Amino acid sequence: MCACIPLHCRRVLMFTSHCVCLNRASVHASPVPQPPTITLQSPKDYIFDPRENIVIHCEAKGKPHPSFSWTRNGTHFDVEKDSKVLMKPGSGTLVVDISEEKAEAYEGTYQCTAHNERGTAVSNKIIIRQSRSPLWSKERNEAIVVQMGVSLVLQCRPPAGLPPPVIFWMDNNFQRLPLDKRVSLALNGDLYFSNVLPEDSRMDYICYARFPHTQTIQQKQPISVTVLNSKSLNTVAALYNITDFYSGDHRPGFMLPLGATSTKMVLRGETLELECIAEGLPTPDVSWQKDGGELSSNRISFQNFQKRLKISDVNEADAGDYRCTATNRLGTAHHIIKVTVKAAPFWVSAPRNLILAPNETGILTCRVNGEPKPKISWFVNGVPIENAPEDHGRKVDDDTVILSNVRSGSSAVYQCNASNEFGYLMANAFVNVLAEPPRVLTPPNQVHQVITNNPALLHCASFGSPIPTITWFKDQTRIKNGDQYVIHENGTLEILVAQPLNSGKYTCIATNNLGMKENHVYLEVKEPTRILKQPEYRVVQRGMSATFECKVKHDPSLFLTVTWLKDNGELPDDERFVVDTDSLTIKDVRAGDEGTYTCIMNTTLDWDSASAMLTVVEATPTPAIVYEKPDPPTNLELTDQMERSVQLTWIPGAENNSPIQKFLIQFEDLLHLPGIWINLTEVAGTVTAAQLQLSPYVYYSFRVLALNEVGYSQPSQPSIQYRTSPAAPDVNPTDVKGVGTDPSNLVISWTPLTGFQSNGPNLEYKVQWRQKDVDEDWSTKNVVNVSQFVVSGTPTYVPYEITVQAINDLGSGPEPEVVIGYSGEDFPLSAPDSMQIVFHNSTLAEVHWEPVSLPSVRGKLQGYKAEQQEESLAFSGNRSEGRLPGLRPYSVYSLYVKVFNNKGEGPPSQSKIFETPEGVPERPSFLNVIDHSLDSLTLEWGPPVQNNGRLIGYTLKYQPVNLTNGLGPLRVKNFLAKETTCIVDNLNSSTLYKFYLSAKTIKGSGPAIMEEAFTVKDITVPIRQVDIATQGWFIGLMCAIALLILVLLIICFIRRNKGGKYPVKEKEDAHHQDPEIQPMKEDDGTFGEYSDTEDHKPLKGSRTPSNGTVRRDESDDSLVDYGEGGDGQFNEDGSFIGQYSGKKEKDTHEGNESSEAPSPVNAMNSFV
Repeated sequence: MCACIPLHCRRVLMFTSHCVCLNRASVHASPVPQPPTITLQSPKDYIFDPRENIVIHCEAKGKPHPSFSWTRNGTHFDVEKDSKVLMKPGSGTLVVDISEEKAEAYEGTYQCTAHNERGTAVSNKIIIRQSRSPLWSKERNEAIVVQMGVSLVLQCRPPAGLPPPVIFWMDNNFQRLPLDKRVSLALNGDLYFSNVLPEDSRMDYICYARFPHTQTIQQKQPISVTVLNSKSLNTVAALYNITDFYSGDHRPGFMLPLGATSTKMVLRGETLELECIAEGLPTPDVSWQKDGGELSSNRISFQNFQKRLKISDVNEADAGDYRCTATNRLGTAHHIIKVTVKAAPFWVSAPRNLILAPNETGILTCRVNGEPKPKISWFVNGVPIENAPEDHGRKVDDDTVILSNVRSGSSAVYQCNASNEFGYLMANAFVNVLAEPPRVLTPPNQVHQVITNNPALLHCASFGSPIPTITWFKDQTRIKNGDQYVIHENGTLEILVAQPLNSGKYTCIATNNLGMKENHVYLEVKEPTRILKQPEYRVVQRGMSATFECKVKHDPSLFLTVTWLKDNGELPDDERFVVDTDSLTIKDVRAGDEGTYTCIMNTTLDWDSASAMLTVVEATPTPAIVYEKPDPPTNLELTDQMERSVQLTWIPGAENNSPIQKFLIQFEDLLHLPGIWINLTEVAGTVTAAQLQLSPYVYYSFRVLALNEVGYSQPSQPSIQYRTSPAAPDVNPTDVKGVGTDPSNLVISWTPLTGFQSNGPNLEYKVQWRQKDVDEDWSTKNVVNVSQFVVSGTPTYVPYEITVQAINDLGSGPEPEVVIGYSGEDFPLSAPDSMQIVFHNSTLAEVHWEPVSLPSVRGKLQGYKAEQQEESLAFSGNRSEGRLPGLRPYSVYSLYVKVFNNKGEGPPSQSKIFETPEGVPERPSFLNVIDHSLDSLTLEWGPPVQNNGRLIGYTLKYQPVNLTNGLGPLRVKNFLAKETTCIVDNLNSSTLYKFYLSAKTIKGSGPAIMEEAFTVKDITVPIRQVDIATQGWFIGLMCAIALLILVLLIICFIRRNKGGKYPVKEKEDAHHQDPEIQPMKEDDGTFGEYSDTEDHKPLKGSRTPSNGTVRRDESDDSLVDYGEGGDGQFNEDGSFIGQYSGKKEKDTHEGNESSEAPSPVNAMNSFV
């Protein structure tokens, strides 16, 4: 906030958000001569209403005040001789009284001239015309009879008026005729029907023309239209002599414009209107597109149901082909409108007034454009420049007039006229030749007041010829443009962020070659007004008192006004509301007192406000305590401002039932890292101020967060910006290295400082280097905005001492540490010598060599490489031996060794050829069984891929495999190296054998290859099969089944011997069915079930028919009957091995049912 206060009265003149005080008092000095300038004139085309006076404006200013004259139709117009014409005093405006005269007498082209001793200015040529609204010519409209579905045009042909009339169609009841997609009003006033319908029949189609200047409306004679439908065609055909009838729908066609193409010319800046009205049935839809362009600009609109395209403010890009398309379900029609854009002259840069001192040079430019290109003519004081008095210092170059070494008394007004066939532009620009010493127009000794951290503007408006140069001083110290100050072209001094130290006396000096003038202004930077204790939300029981506190801190030199509002309005006029200096108390609170209360603290420069709500409740129980995060701190202030420190104070927010434990202070660097908040420090929760240590050349903004047990609050509002002054750097770049990338260079690199670490403007790095242990001076180079520097022309791989130091406009950083770096490496020169090979075994050897000298490495020795047959093995470090694993036995190798550094490898040593000792061979390449017989197998094999020595033979081992996967005795055969087949005989038939074949050298046998084979001829691929008959579980199961059958037989014989025959009669009476004993199946050797006829329970595992009966057999049930059909047989030991063969015929109803018990043997056989 700012105020400008005259020193003698100190009264407040104005309030603004920043200091923009311009109290431009009148300058009590002689007026400055100035040529005339036209300030007001009538438009070029002036259409007047004959019922009113004609007023032609022409106003101008100048020193001395100009006189005026007029021309009409190119000749002098003597105003004084015409009693009906009055020129207004002090101006050139004409008022023509036409109440008793014919208005036509004053039509014509008028031009105004304003003249004083410094020159003559002229106005535009103003064409005066009378508005006209002629009557419609008499005509007789024939009744129109048209068939339904065809197109129709009702012509308006209004009379030509000035300006043109506005056309619309109405009926006899003065109701506008509705327009839609089918019925259109064209730009020429005609009414178009794409197709007519019976409801279009009427006798009162009337065209109206409204003339805007005279506010008159003229109407055309009504037009009658009759639309014939299909039923009335025959009746009316003879009456109207209609011979051709139209029938059915038809494709679209264009009624307007006609033909396939048309043209349209429009001027730049005007509005382009294109229309396409189509006929057709059904009514066509119309769409638009521009060839090679889009119709998406906000200057483009579609009207009249898409039938009219309107483009406002036309420019050259709007030229082109516009295609309108009419579409219905029967087809499509197209019409192309070729649009060309011309342009009346328009300004690119109009000539500007010049104030020149004698012997100065000035340039007038008249930059215009148009299509076609305008012609530019220059005039001096209204006279063509070629007819004006000769001036040797004046040069005309098309649109430019150059005035060199102007003389006193050569002031004039120049006119630039640019014209083409579509119009003209004219501008006046004066050249005022003056010799004036500087004048300061700003009143002296103004006092500007501004609030801290706001911008301040100190004005120094001046005049002089030549134009004065403005210089500002503060307390005898000249002010220059910089981070803190900006001197504008008009002389105004701006202090971007005013601080208390900016207070004081400022002097502006205006200087030219004719003199000097100074002026003094005073700046007072005040402390801001801040509410320290804000009112808080109150919940008060009705009848109690409520108090809102509002404590403020402000600049003591400023008068403070306290205002309280309720709901943004004045407080009620009630003695219950008591306003104190820092509080508002409401006594005997009522329900109507609820609302928002705002305290406003005003000074003459700024203000602050805070609000809180009041809620009135009835007496209620104490609510449960709710713990929440604290509210953010408020009212951040910066005090005790020092170069490297500042004190930040704040007001804590509400704790929300959880004490504040600590405050976190963050800062934002608006100069280097805007938008990023960085933690600065923490203080205890009982502290509301912190002394902050700052860095130079940082635009600080602070905020505070409060922490309680629930968590951090939201950040406070940022503090005002605090800018620290620049200083020399405190630190130097880190991670300084020197590494060469080429044998003749040294690349010095480092991690640059951040903007926060720069401490000042124009940060640079001072890079120094010199060769270590060599008596030479340091080489130095300053670099900017880089993080490395390349030193060229260095010896190969030598150590250098390196330092990198930060410097800025304020000085240098601390003394940098010396870092050792090395220039670039080159390929090694020497090769290892005296290479020897020592064998540990046939696959491992050790190579020894004589190391190269370190100078020949020409870099940092990384190690040695042993290479053979495109294989390489690296040994790191400076060593003289290395192991060679993975060698092939009985092989010849060629080996050489090279040294390598970071650049690459050196030359190879002389190759060393060596042969590895013999080893055991690889296994034979294959082993196949090529012939099978009952007691022999024929084997064939191939030699190993790698013999690893001299092959001396093969060893074959084999053994049988029994049915339980047990292995039999192992047999061995040996063969010569040239043998690759053998017959293994004396084998058991139908037996699986495993064969193991290995090759051998003098070092022993190698790994064996294994193969399996049966001695059965028809088995081509050895298959391991499991014989179920040899499995223990199966043998046990069979024994259990046999025992069970034996027990059953014994039971049967015992029962037979006890009772002789079964009581068949009783069984027949009880069941009408004999017991059934099922015979043993022939295929599996199992017994049938025996049925107990007394208890009717089948034996375990038997099956009973579903109806619960047992089928009766025709035979008797004696033991002899069971023996029929077969002879019982016994083994030599007397055991019974025959089968029971029961005589039984199934009934016809039995079907496929069987009472046969499931056989365990059958079950096992099916499982197997």
